[in-house]
Amino acid sequence: MSSFDSRAATWDSPERADRAIAVASAIRAAVPVNRATRALEFGAGTGLLGMALAPHVGSLVLADASTGMLEVAAGKLADAGLDHVELLRHRLLVDPLPAERFDLVCSLTALHHVLDTDGALSALRAILTPGGHLAVADLDTEDGTFHSDPAAPVLHGYDRADLGSRAVAAGFEPPVFSTVWEIAKNGRTYPLFLMVARRP
Repeated sequence: MSSFDSRAATWDSPERADRAIAVASAIRAAVPVNRATRALEFGAGTGLLGMALAPHVGSLVLADASTGMLEVAAGKLADAGLDHVELLRHRLLVDPLPAERFDLVCSLTALHHVLDTDGALSALRAILTPGGHLAVADLDTEDGTFHSDPAAPVLHGYDRADLGSRAVAAGFEPPVFSTVWEIAKNGRTYPLFLMVARRP
C-alpha cells in the first residue's frame, strides 16, 4: 500500500477543497472551457480539482496511480451522479499513455511527484489535441520543508522561469504563470502557481 492509499480516506480537508475550487476557477478564467471540452486531470487523487471542473466540461478523466485515492473518488462520483467522469489508474511515465486525446490536461500539486519534469511535460503534450491547454498548479521553489518525509522522492517546487523554458522545449507555446493560492503548513506559507501552456 502506498502512502497515498493509506491517506485517501482523510485526504479531503476543507483547505484542500477550497484550494481546488480556487485553482479550478483560475483555470476556467485562463482556458476556454465549455461543454465540448474533453479534460483529463493527472495525479487526480480523490478528484477535488476535477470535481470542481466537471460541471463545466463535456467529459473528464480522473487519472491517478493510487487505488485508494481512486476508490474515494469513485464514491464521490456515484454520490454526485456524474456519468461523464471516468476513473483511470495510471502512472505517468510508467504506463502507456491513454489513446484518447484531450483539450485540457490539468493537475494540482501532482507534477512535483514526477522526478522527470521534461519527460512529464512531453508526455502531457502528447495527449493534448492541437490547440489544447496544459494547466498545472504547483509549488514555487521551496526548501524541502513542505513534505513531512525528507526522504520522499519529490521535487522541491519549481523556478517559474526554468519550468517555462522546459515547457517550451517540450513543444508548448510560452506559458503564462499566476499565483493562485498560498498553502499554510508547518507554520509558514508556500505559494502555489498556475502555469497555463498551449500546444500549438
